[in-house]
Amino acid sequence: MKYFSKAESSSRNNASIKIKNSEIVFGTTPESAESLPNPAELFLGSFSACILKNVERFSVLMNFEYSHAEIMVEATRLEKPPKMDKINYELKIYSQDTNLNIELLKKNIEKYGTIFNTVRSSCSIIGEVKKISK
Repeated sequence: MKYFSKAESSSRNNASIKIKNSEIVFGTTPESAESLPNPAELFLGSFSACILKNVERFSVLMNFEYSHAEIMVEATRLEKPPKMDKINYELKIYSQDTNLNIELLKKNIEKYGTIFNTVRSSCSIIGEVKKISK
């Protein structure tokens, strides 16, 4: 598979990424630091999106129903060299389905996630998956 995105910025202004029919605006200036995502946060967003996409994918393959899922991701950045060092995530699956096998879901997410595996090759990832019955 191949992927494509186009990004652009203007001097002393913010930037945007165009992917298919979507545009994501992100900050590149000190003025936008509190209002727009920065590149590190977009990176973590991509990591989160990978996991959530795989929750949907494996809900079909593992035959379980869920109402929704949410993920919280935190990362630690090294200064020298500047890079992500450690990522922690907590994934909550809201489901009353007895077919949901949390351990197998976590194993599948961590084995078959494209972004997950790319990130894991460069930093440590610690994650927890919880079933929330509501």
